[in-house]
Amino acid sequence: MTVVLSWNVNGFRSILKKGFTEWLEEVSPDIICLQETKLKPSDIKDNSFPIPSHYHTYWSFAKKPGYSGTAFFCKKKPAQIIEINEPAFTDEGRVQIADFGDFILINSYWPNSQEEKKRLSYKLEFIDKLQKILLDFVKKDKKNILVCGDFNIAHTEIDLARPKENENHAGYYPEERESMTKFLNAGFVDTFRMFCKEGGHYTWWSYRTNARARNIGWRIDYHVVNETFKKRIKRSWILSDVVGSDHCPIGIEIIK
Repeated sequence: MTVVLSWNVNGFRSILKKGFTEWLEEVSPDIICLQETKLKPSDIKDNSFPIPSHYHTYWSFAKKPGYSGTAFFCKKKPAQIIEINEPAFTDEGRVQIADFGDFILINSYWPNSQEEKKRLSYKLEFIDKLQKILLDFVKKDKKNILVCGDFNIAHTEIDLARPKENENHAGYYPEERESMTKFLNAGFVDTFRMFCKEGGHYTWWSYRTNARARNIGWRIDYHVVNETFKKRIKRSWILSDVVGSDHCPIGIEIIK
């Protein structure tokens, strides 16, 4: 079994102050992917953060300090870190790709389209480019893929508590929901929906208006696999009781 967790931590320094290291040692996943780490390269030094020593660490940074960024920690080193020379991914540290032999892991932090659709075109371009790369892995290289991370999209009405009120808000614009549908229809599977068909399950809650306690949330964090890989997914779940960020972690379990 391989357990992979994913979590938008909304600042790595912040989550460290809230028991992240102790929690990581307790749950002990094989791989954990983080988004929105908000670090710059000079912040990463030997022993600068209390990460359990049996994890290998990999970081991606945005050019803008204190913004975006991704990281993943793994017990077993990947066979290869795959570098993609694509500014849409690298300029903001939004995508990491690692070949674990059995599957290719893509840790991703999809852009927020922002109010008044300020970054919607950038987001749609990001999704199209990512989809092409993933299809190359699956069709040309015959690889299984696992895409995890914060997609910043509530795909359908059951993926957020108040769909009608949010039709003209970032994360639920028709264009990005359609792009998500296109992405999945290209041959990928939202693994959570393999096991849970009903609404009321969310991964992000606004800090305003006590939204988390009232479960007024959005499901915008995903584990997605290619169609032929889905038969090896034993479980895909939301760790909604884990606090420390405005997001909660999500998990997936892969059988050999």
